[in-house]
Amino acid sequence: MHRAKEGSSSDDVQRGKFEEINQTRMQKISRLKRELQLLTTEPPPGIMCWQTEGQMDDLRAHIIGGSGTPFEGGVFLLEIKVPERYPFEPPQIRYLTPIYHPNIDNAGRICHDALKLPPKGAWKPSLNIPTVLTFLQLMMAEPNPDDPLMADISSEFKYNKQLYLDKARKWTQKHAMQKNIGVVESKEDGKKEEKSLSRKRDTPSGQEQPGVGPQEPKRGCV
Repeated sequence: MHRAKEGSSSDDVQRGKFEEINQTRMQKISRLKRELQLLTTEPPPGIMCWQTEGQMDDLRAHIIGGSGTPFEGGVFLLEIKVPERYPFEPPQIRYLTPIYHPNIDNAGRICHDALKLPPKGAWKPSLNIPTVLTFLQLMMAEPNPDDPLMADISSEFKYNKQLYLDKARKWTQKHAMQKNIGVVESKEDGKKEEKSLSRKRDTPSGQEQPGVGPQEPKRGCV
């Protein structure tokens, strides 16, 4: 009798864990459906986002370089991986299109507080993917050289800004404007565009950091 009670208690614990995991997943799916609908019907200016082959937690996005920036005319492709505990954990975002920027490294990893949990970051469940993409669009126009991922580019930005601007424009012309016919019109076009705009990046040694309106959180990588 005693062993039967112990077995029943263990089953209850396992059942409770399963129900908790299932509830978290349902919250994630419901949240992502709303965000994808918002990105379809009311996308932020210069931004679009779509699913890859029906995978709701594997997204792609385009950010169009802003007018008056060295990225003007470029279309930058991003990869978005949505973790199981979203929105309680931030999305993992990286640039697939090479970009010359103090806060984005050669692997496309991004230094932005909105992509990290407190206390080092500023992610909170009230943020969402459209908002984070808007933050990244703003970061492209206004880099934060005081908390860089690329120290050499940060130094150029602070002490030889014209050189930084010239290099950033050249990278944009080389990598973000090849076969650039503007914003894609469909998911199928997005797949083709992904192949033409992105190139394989060399991932530096060490563990990748996850890699993204309301007031923007402070950007920092310390």
